[in-house]
Amino acid sequence: MVDYPVRHHRRSIRLADYDYSAEGGYYITIVTQRRACLFGEVVNGEIRLNDFGKIVWEEWFETEKLRPNIELLEDEFVVMPNHVHGIIWIENVTGRGAARCAPTGGQYGVMIPNSLSTIVRAFKSAVTKRINILRNTPGAPVWQRNYYEHIINSEKDYYNIANYISSNPINWDRDGENENP
Repeated sequence: MVDYPVRHHRRSIRLADYDYSAEGGYYITIVTQRRACLFGEVVNGEIRLNDFGKIVWEEWFETEKLRPNIELLEDEFVVMPNHVHGIIWIENVTGRGAARCAPTGGQYGVMIPNSLSTIVRAFKSAVTKRINILRNTPGAPVWQRNYYEHIINSEKDYYNIANYISSNPINWDRDGENENP
């Protein structure tokens, strides 16, 4: 069998020399596999989560309980039918267990403790395991590979993102991810 190295290596969208375990705010979007509407529906501008959507909500906030250097706020997170938007605040809190790590510019796929990619990977894994138990589909994907991230770099940037997150259900009918506009 011929190996096609280019096909097997994904190009990272992350900044090469940025420390993704650095203190700050990170806006993320994670999309379901094939953009399937797994988590509920939007009715009159409000999201109605089904059991899978409730699992996503629970696991998001479980992340904060498991990682003392993470802060998550309810008004900075939304579960949509086929994706989630949220802000993850990474804090460098000495004495609370947070560890500073080397920049992520190293080898692709290496787990860096307390980094954004490790946090997202653990969240996606926990959600996938619980949903697959519920639907009796061990090993089935729930999420697309990777995720979108944006480093929040100003107060204005934060307010634009927070407004986008909170208004996402209201704008669902006009969303390109909505399969039934």
